[in-house]
Amino acid sequence: MSLSSLKFSSSEHHLLFEHIENLVNRPSITPMDVGCQDYIGEVLRRLGFKTHQFTDNGVANLVAAIGAGDTKIAFSGHTDVVPAGDEDNWRTDPFIATLIGDEIIGRGIADMKGGIAAMLAAIATTINCINTQKFTFLVLITSDEEGEAEFGTKSIVNHLAAHDLLPDYCIIGEPTASQKTGDVIKVGRRGAISAELTISGRQGHAAYPQFADNAAHTAADIASWLNHLSWDEGSDDFPGTSLQITAIDTGRWTDNIIPGQSKLCFNIRYSHFYSEQTIVQRIEDGLRQLQKTIAIEWLRPCCPYLTEVVDDKPNLIGEVEQAIYQVTKRFPRLSTSGGTSDGRFIAQTGCQVVELGVPNCTIHQVNERVKISDLQQLQAIYQGLLVRLMAID
Repeated sequence: MSLSSLKFSSSEHHLLFEHIENLVNRPSITPMDVGCQDYIGEVLRRLGFKTHQFTDNGVANLVAAIGAGDTKIAFSGHTDVVPAGDEDNWRTDPFIATLIGDEIIGRGIADMKGGIAAMLAAIATTINCINTQKFTFLVLITSDEEGEAEFGTKSIVNHLAAHDLLPDYCIIGEPTASQKTGDVIKVGRRGAISAELTISGRQGHAAYPQFADNAAHTAADIASWLNHLSWDEGSDDFPGTSLQITAIDTGRWTDNIIPGQSKLCFNIRYSHFYSEQTIVQRIEDGLRQLQKTIAIEWLRPCCPYLTEVVDDKPNLIGEVEQAIYQVTKRFPRLSTSGGTSDGRFIAQTGCQVVELGVPNCTIHQVNERVKISDLQQLQAIYQGLLVRLMAID
């Protein structure tokens, strides 16, 4: 069933599903936006926002703002989605939001067009609560969160810094829940970095190993060393650091040739006890001791972040907890698990960041879907949170 055929008991819910249909029905595969931000910008302009859209290296970005107050509150999200894969495996067209039972199916409904739609609907119902003399409210949207993320939120942060608009508080609409909206929020993320080692030895005949230097053996030794490195075990708030070997390759295999070159790849997910610099230095110092010809390329670095209570400022985590309790009558579990998010770019400015969204159990999967009740509940939580945030001193 299409969403446009649904009947709603309230105009608020009508807005929510109108936004979902207008966003999910656009195949905005990274880094394409396919008009999503034009639609979001028009919705926000009708509510009184001033908008600025710009493109950086093919990535579409949107900054919308209302108010001129010193306290700046932001919502951040992304319109890009991962590919649908084999569409024959979907129960419906992945780029048409479709209701089946009590769920809406469509690529990006969970990650994270449903979150954007919920926030747009929440803003419309609370716009009169914004004290434009005391607060500035921002909506920050990019089309490159699922990709390299080099020219999306990072560029938006640079724009905000240049115009004295860096937020004090930011809600990110990433799908964070486990079973029901509001049961889990993210208050930080581990950092991540990958590496590709190219190990050079000397090719030779397998029958005469004395005349060769087996690059595969060196790769195996390095893999064992990496696997046995000790790291922090984490804390109640943050999982520990983990290194995983992701590939070992010697190229085309021939059974009587000792390989003269091998590639070894690994990924590290690290806690806030480490930085990119300390990770890189530890690995490179260890490799130098092997006295082998090894080239290393570091890839896709992502810094960790952790939002904590700030003594001299209102606490965003506490406000989110209270907003969730008002709607669900339960408090959320705080988490820092999962992959990276664009929250890292915003948190680096000193902003308090909390990620709050729908359940993430079907993201990036075939038949990505979210229950109607979870979407409506997210809208209600966002509405309560905006009202609470506009009352902070």
